[in-house]
Amino acid sequence: MSRNSRRADKKLPPPIIQFLKFGMVGALNTILSYLITNVCYYLFHMHEQISNLISFLITVFVSYLLNSRFVFRQEDSGRQPWYKVLARVYASYALTELVLMGLLLYVQERLLGIPHFIATFLNLCVTVPLNFLLNKFWAYRKQHNKP
Repeated sequence: MSRNSRRADKKLPPPIIQFLKFGMVGALNTILSYLITNVCYYLFHMHEQISNLISFLITVFVSYLLNSRFVFRQEDSGRQPWYKVLARVYASYALTELVLMGLLLYVQERLLGIPHFIATFLNLCVTVPLNFLLNKFWAYRKQHNKP
């Protein structure tokens, strides 16, 4: 048995590969978010919430660009208009990163007494898979042609 045929036998399923690519885009965006937030706050002396908003707007757009090209590529047939996908990407991240993360942090930190650094890590275990599913099955879903 050749080396290449052994590798082919151990090939990961496409959804797992997509999730790993999605995670790599997310890791890059996490670093970018950290840099943007801190540059805005420390260098430009912006309010922390404005710094976070600017970071959110930029990194979600970068996420859209990278995910649409490397993770959720679509054939021309059934492709949704880019602006609809972008709006859904912003909506999915707003739901998970702004609303859900805020609620989870409140419950974990204020009600359960979990330290912030642990709570934010636990939340990644919820928000990353949820963002993947929202992006895969809602934001980037294939458009069905109506008869």
